[in-house]
Formats: sequence, structure tokens, C-alpha cells
Amino acid sequence: MTSGADVPLQPTDPGTGVPAPSAVGSGQDDPDTAIVVEQVFFELRKVIVGQTRLLERLLAGILSRGHCLLESVPGLAKTLAAETLAEVVGGSFARIQFTPDLLPSDIVGTRIYRAGSERFDVELGPVFVNFLLTDEINRAPAKVQSALLEVMAEHQVTIGGITYPVPEPFFVVATQNPIESEGVYQLPDAQRDRFMMKIVLDHPTADEEAMILDRMSVSAPHATQVLTLDGLRELQVTADRVFVDQSVSKYAIDLVQATRHPDRFGLDDLTSSIALGVSPRATLNLVRGARAMSVLRGRTYATPQDVFDIAPEVLRHRLLLTYDALARDITPDHVVNRILASVPATWVSPRPNHVVRRG
Repeated sequence: MTSGADVPLQPTDPGTGVPAPSAVGSGQDDPDTAIVVEQVFFELRKVIVGQTRLLERLLAGILSRGHCLLESVPGLAKTLAAETLAEVVGGSFARIQFTPDLLPSDIVGTRIYRAGSERFDVELGPVFVNFLLTDEINRAPAKVQSALLEVMAEHQVTIGGITYPVPEPFFVVATQNPIESEGVYQLPDAQRDRFMMKIVLDHPTADEEAMILDRMSVSAPHATQVLTLDGLRELQVTADRVFVDQSVSKYAIDLVQATRHPDRFGLDDLTSSIALGVSPRATLNLVRGARAMSVLRGRTYATPQDVFDIAPEVLRHRLLLTYDALARDITPDHVVNRILASVPATWVSPRPNHVVRRG
């Protein structure tokens, strides 16, 4: 691979305020993988109308062995998307409805005394599945939310001093409603940082709403399994082997550094808006996400565009803004979009001695 000049990447979509996915550099280097991915997308879209960005990011999350936090008002198919994804790959699925009276043992499991045998048995909780949906995660108190930390990070649960691994692959999808403030608890910073991505959903367009009405008014469609868990593990290994050029890694590092030292990138006005930049997990997840996006686009190498496309979901929930920024209605998305528009990247071409210049 060769590198070109420092150039800006795909501009922000004025309609949504976030960078739109790009087809640049999406050459089909691995036809077999591309066919499998296309089949998975086809089955997901049989059930889910629109929400292409959501579906792509969910697949990127599971290929990266990460977890996703979905935020939207009710009724935008968050639960349906997670359940359909489990059906398409043939994984076990469980949904936990978070409430203020939920206990940690309701999630991970507990020890139960059996009078007949005069001994304690372990009753494993609903987290022992491949796909776990934690609905309205911000409705449970911090103690319950923290119970997910070990299983999300280590893929295991400790009960009574004994460690029990969860099934692999293991993927957590959490949802939260941003419009309600009564009876909810803000997610701790450590909990938010455990999520690889925070995906924000928007209402469907008029055409999409008409399609939803046509599909769901009589008989709702059902997805067909087109992938096995072994096949999903193979896709994860394929993502691990995606080549990442130094220029791609440098672009991810520059984006992260821009959240901590915006003045070094000519973003002095953001210094008063950012209280704390993103953690090193953001750098790791940007590169892992870029690898996954490359697989979804049929490539065996990552480009800065892959990092650019995944950056809003990886960075937005890790940024801590100042009170001054919140008072001026500045959101994390505004800050992330400003950074993406200002930090240049070196473009990578798969062809030797070929320099790609954009902008």
C-alpha cells in the first residue's frame, strides 16, 4: 500500500449532522465474505425498514467483539433489530427489562439452597446467551448496571467464588430513552466506556414509514438464519486479520488526541468545551471498528474512511463536556463533527505506486 497527501475525508451529511457512509475504496477483495455479508444484510432488511447505519454498526460491533448502546425514542425497532440479528446468525437471545427494583442476582444468577440435597446449587442468570438485550438500561440503579461490567469486559461471571464463562460469541445491546428523566439513573462513566459504540437512531422518512405500514400491517416478515455461530466466529477472525496501515492507525490516534489537546490541531475554541477527552479504549475501538467495516465492505485492508465512518459512534459517549458547553447547547456530536472536519488523514491505496488525492 502507498499513502497520499493529507486530505479531508467524506464531509458531514447536512441532513443528519453525522458523516454518511462512503463507498470509496470498497473493492471486493474477498468475494466469499462479501456474499455472506450481503445475505446477512438482506435478511435483516426483510424485517428492519431503513436504519441502514444501525444495522451496519451492529454488525461491526459484533465482528469487533464489542458491545453497543442504542439511544432513541420508543418505537424505532431497537429491540427488533437485536432479536433479528440473533435469528439471522442462529444465536441464543435473551431480553432483560431493567427496572428500579432489579437486583444484580436477577442478571448474573445466584446460589440457591436445595433442602432435598442439603447443598447450594448455582442458578445462572439470563446473561448466559449469545445476544443479550438490556432494555432501558438507565432505569436500573448503579449497582445493577455495574453487575454488567465483568461480563461485558471479561465474558464471565463470578458466583460464590466460581467463575462461569458466557457463551461465545457474546454481544450486549443496551437501549436507553433520552426523553425521560423520571425514574432513570445516568449511566456511570465506566459503564459507558465499556460500550464500543453509542448508536443514535432517528425517525424514519415518509417513504420508510409507508414501507413499515405495508410490511407490518398484515403479517410481519421473519428473518431466516443464513449464518451459524461458527460462521460468525470465522468472520470475527477475518476481521482480526484485516491489514491496518500505519497511516490508518495514525489517523485514529490523531482523532483521539484532538479530543484531549484540541489546540494542537487548530481547534482552540474547543478547549473550553471539552472537560475530558476520550480514553485509550476509543483508539482501540476505532481501529477494531475500521477492521470490521472493511470486512463488511468486502476488503482485506482498512482505510482512513473506515475510521472516519465509525468515529461518531465510538467517540460521542466518551466525551465529557464542560458546563459552559452544555449551557450553550453544544453536544458531543457537534464536537466530534468539528474534529472530523478539521483533522486531516493520509489516504491509503491498495495499488502500488498509486497516490489518491481527495479534496
